[in-house]
Amino acid sequence: MSEATLVYDDDCGFCTWWADFFDDRTDLRIVGFSDLSEDLLARLPEDYEECSHMVTDEGVYSCGASIEEAFRRTELVAPAGDAVGFLRQFEDYERFRERAYRWVADNRGRLGTYLSKTPPARRKSDDGYSSH
Repeated sequence: MSEATLVYDDDCGFCTWWADFFDDRTDLRIVGFSDLSEDLLARLPEDYEECSHMVTDEGVYSCGASIEEAFRRTELVAPAGDAVGFLRQFEDYERFRERAYRWVADNRGRLGTYLSKTPPARRKSDDGYSSH
């Protein structure tokens, strides 16, 4: 795998909004849970549907670390990459990052009233059938 890939819940409008945000601002490949190849699925943790993941040649970032890594690849945060690398040395920072991710994930229904797009898994195809 030579291309960094963000894997997300493509049955979630809030998650889709963020996937499109990163797609517009990075060179990441964006793949929804419903479109996982066998090779990509083999690299993910068994409980992969619990959160998003960033798969790179170096490894897999999961949950808060995946979103952090996606943000690091945007022009908005790229200049702060060294600061993020420094913060990653501290367990307190990692706990905060993961707690923040979990809070957002647990409240994505409510947050989705503000930031949401029709998820790919729920879009209708031209023949009237769902893409699944």
